[in-house]
Amino acid sequence: MSTLGSLLVAEPELKLTFAWPRNPAPHHTAKIAGLAVLSSTELMEAGRTRTLPAGSLVLVIGEMPFRVRGRIAAALEALLQQMALDECVGLVVSTAPGQPGHQPFPQSIRDLSDSLSIPLMVTTAQSDRWTHADARIQHDRLNVAEHRAEQLHTLVQQLPSQLADPKAMQRIADWLARALSVQVLVSETERVLAASPATAAEHLAHAIIRQSVDGSIPDTGPHTQLIPLAPATGTQAVLAVARRSPFDDSELRLLQHAAKLLGLVEQACREYRAVATASHAARLAAVELLLDGEVSKARRIMQNLQPGLLDTDMARVLIVETSATRRDATLRRCETVAAGRALVVADPQRRDRVLIIHPVWLDEPADSVVGELTRLVCALRPGASLGGSGTYSLSLLTDALNEATIAARFAVHDPGSVALSVQETDLVTLLSPHESQRWAREILRPLMQTDAWDLLRDTLPIALAYPYTVAARRLDLHRNTVMRRMTRAAELLGRDFTSLTDRITVALALEVVTHRQPSDVPSEPRDTGTPQLHTLLDTPQIRAWADSLLSTARSDRRDLLATASAWLTADAHLEPTARELGLSDVTVRSHLRALEAHLGRDLSSLDGLRDLYVALNLTTGKLNAVGASQGLHAVA
Repeated sequence: MSTLGSLLVAEPELKLTFAWPRNPAPHHTAKIAGLAVLSSTELMEAGRTRTLPAGSLVLVIGEMPFRVRGRIAAALEALLQQMALDECVGLVVSTAPGQPGHQPFPQSIRDLSDSLSIPLMVTTAQSDRWTHADARIQHDRLNVAEHRAEQLHTLVQQLPSQLADPKAMQRIADWLARALSVQVLVSETERVLAASPATAAEHLAHAIIRQSVDGSIPDTGPHTQLIPLAPATGTQAVLAVARRSPFDDSELRLLQHAAKLLGLVEQACREYRAVATASHAARLAAVELLLDGEVSKARRIMQNLQPGLLDTDMARVLIVETSATRRDATLRRCETVAAGRALVVADPQRRDRVLIIHPVWLDEPADSVVGELTRLVCALRPGASLGGSGTYSLSLLTDALNEATIAARFAVHDPGSVALSVQETDLVTLLSPHESQRWAREILRPLMQTDAWDLLRDTLPIALAYPYTVAARRLDLHRNTVMRRMTRAAELLGRDFTSLTDRITVALALEVVTHRQPSDVPSEPRDTGTPQLHTLLDTPQIRAWADSLLSTARSDRRDLLATASAWLTADAHLEPTARELGLSDVTVRSHLRALEAHLGRDLSSLDGLRDLYVALNLTTGKLNAVGASQGLHAVA
């Protein structure tokens, strides 16, 4: 923007000089908003009320007499008084070439000039020269206005899409430092919120301390500004800026705008922290209630925070371990990864752990959250690990936490820093206690009504699980004795123990009866019909268990589940499976070994075969087993 000093230098054709005061240097920086031109006739009009544009340089055209006196002197004095009221920057009069610079103005006008701080200037240029000068002054004003508008636009652009963005305040401070060539410090009483450059706190600390001690802005010179961010809200935050050169009015206005925006960001961050603290406390309370078995109370708490999150009946517990110094950052990243699909809290017992309770839904990929957490832990290594439990009822999450804690211990020593026992939940524990007991007793009724029940109850579990020779050795019996007992049991039950499905069905019934005594079964009224096995197994809990069991096997590039289906259909015989699939025995055996690793099951055991069989029936329905209506083939 043009000043009186720049007009002298940049516009020599104006032939402009200071007539008064003798030392005009203090007036060189006065900014010119425009040119107000008065003719000598207009000057002499008595009683005329005029308003001059603020910040204007007043030019009186028409040559002044050699000596100004009488009516002309009175008119100039009146003009100076009006200029002072309208905040004009200077008075210029036209004189004849060669006339002394200060000669037109008598002492009375010079004294008035001093008292009003309005410089007196003379020019010998023609009026048309001043017309061009006025155009350049307006052009300069336009450029400055556009620059300030661009600065305001850029300042507003620094605002984030979310006011609570923790980096927004630093971005605004960095921009201010660049735009105004200043040092910027945003601080509260006890902490620095943003500084640009990083050393700004050292240079501005004295001003901040003085203000905090006596409550007033200290007189630190014309080049330091302290602006409260939001005094109406009671915050102590303040914007402090400093530089070598003084600030002009437009820059001070820009700082005021920046302080308002910083105040909004600071208020949003403060309120977000309060809400987040309350939210974390509520989530932690919900987790503690779940671990205490208070599922209904936990659901009521979470209904307001995340409606529907705990509407399922099953969940798994995951533990992310990291260093105590990185725990808060890890917690935030876990919350981002969970994306509302899990309950994530900082472990109140240990400062190096994050607890995640992941509700399991049937329509959700089994490894969705687990897979993303695994990738997160890999990105955070070294120093981070992940342990996880299997799928449990929400009322049994204490058991899940114990399992996850054990898994976390192994994860620390695992090369991948991950140990997940998502398949370790026992199938039998997921069965309805009352209904499964009734089903098992109906299956085994012919045996339980004979005098040989106690004898067969001890023999059957081993003989069903192993070849008769191995079973005889384990039972310390002769092989023929084992064979006779098994033949009699098969006849009483109407089963074919060469069939894998019959062996699994009878073994499952024996396990239910053996491991769940009648006293453990809830006293519920008996239904008229006998429960069917497919009804017992086709529940949300068991389907979730089956989905979890097979989740990692599905991701294998080999079609392991197709091999497993063919192998189970062939009663776990290798050669017919290989013929059916058109593969070699070696390939089928390799697939089965890989499947064991994915499932965490021993497929040479009857329990491992049972879990695989049930999971495949529930999730794929590809097995076409044959047997009685109470058998496993009905599950699909």
